[in-house]
Amino acid sequence: MGRVSQVAFWGKKKNKDIDPETRENKMKPGLFRRLWQKVRNIDWKDPVTRWKALFVALIGSIVIFGGGYGVISFTNSPSFCSSCHEMAPEYTTFTASSHSEISCVQCHIKPGFVNMMTHKVISLKEVYHHVMGIPEQIVQTEHEAVSDENCLQCHSKNRLVSASGDLIVNHKGHIEEGVPCISCHAGIAHAKIAARGINTEEVRGHWTEDVAQKMMEKKYLAPNMGTCIDCHDKVNNGEKPWKDVAYLVPPNPEHLEEAAKETSNAVKHEANTEEEAKEAVAQHDEKTQKIILEALGKQQKDVKISMACATCHEEVNIPEDHKVADWNQNHGGTALNQLDKCVDCHQDSKWFRDIPEEDLISLLKMAEVEEGDKEHKYQPNITVVREQARINKFCSACHSDRPNSHGESDQYLTSHANNAKTAEQKAECFVCHDREEPKADSIDVKAPTDVYCQYCHRTGFKDDIKN
Repeated sequence: MGRVSQVAFWGKKKNKDIDPETRENKMKPGLFRRLWQKVRNIDWKDPVTRWKALFVALIGSIVIFGGGYGVISFTNSPSFCSSCHEMAPEYTTFTASSHSEISCVQCHIKPGFVNMMTHKVISLKEVYHHVMGIPEQIVQTEHEAVSDENCLQCHSKNRLVSASGDLIVNHKGHIEEGVPCISCHAGIAHAKIAARGINTEEVRGHWTEDVAQKMMEKKYLAPNMGTCIDCHDKVNNGEKPWKDVAYLVPPNPEHLEEAAKETSNAVKHEANTEEEAKEAVAQHDEKTQKIILEALGKQQKDVKISMACATCHEEVNIPEDHKVADWNQNHGGTALNQLDKCVDCHQDSKWFRDIPEEDLISLLKMAEVEEGDKEHKYQPNITVVREQARINKFCSACHSDRPNSHGESDQYLTSHANNAKTAEQKAECFVCHDREEPKADSIDVKAPTDVYCQYCHRTGFKDDIKN
């Protein structure tokens, strides 16, 4: 008996002792050859055969295109996005947003079949990253910024007044000027979690629907005033910042070091020495004060876009108690009793476009504390008011001016003792004035004015009440 061995992938056996010529004659054709022979032998002139072929082609097309459509539909769904744990921050914030009723691709892929398929091919790199190594942080890059075409599928560009009714915003004018929607509305779906740095790998496991609800704060969903001011200020300086897509999206974590050097916030300027750092902070404070003074109408210049409050805000929304005569000079009592309400509008963070990095765990702990202190009400405290008036640049911008209540300088100088008899009265004075000459290296916040008590009272005071 001859030796037998395996041959070919379909398991056919052959006998090596058989004569090659005889073996070739007796060997049956393979599977693919038989199929090819059958195709060649088809009588394509037969109408029945042609109908059968058409039916098979139709069924095949349905299977191929139907399957392809199913795959595309599945990968377009938010549930597909949520299947990767690295997308937990993005998915949970999306479900907590006002855009939760639409799919992710309605924002992130430009309309059109070609754009859809191109995006699918490009997105294969996301599969690669998921398999080979999940990125430290998911960030929308400048190459994938949300297009105006996506927004205008649902929103009209003719809107003039914002949804709240407070702001006058010429949307059509901005769009025709080339200002992208995401210049102002970048946080509408995800509350700018990438810019805040709270969607990194180490905290992804903490993202739940409840956490997302807590992180979707209004100040991150709507454009903050600093966004408008920063852009308007650049326009007044002859720039069009929106032309650079990097201005519109968070910095790529891979290029964070370079992005930090180019940020518009002068406080983040890279300083080699402590003196340079102080100078950078001073420059930032000076610029902020200038912008606030312009917004108040106290400092005007020839500008293309005014940054005065009334330019964008409806005057009817100014609180009624702000409309009384000499409000600027006589609002101290209101500030003392309602400081918590004052800070809601007049907080420094609203004047800056840049968003500081945050820590998710710390934010959640603070949320728990605030939840427990919901019934806690602000108690009037002149010391707290004084500190706020000095730290808050909106307050200090005016507190450096001489109040009308002080009258003529030479007369008030000799008669102001009657206004500073009690500890409470002195505390009001110390809102704007320091008791002693401030030290250059002091950690205390300097008073808005450089007039201090001991400049004249060099021999001391009748009492030692400092408050």
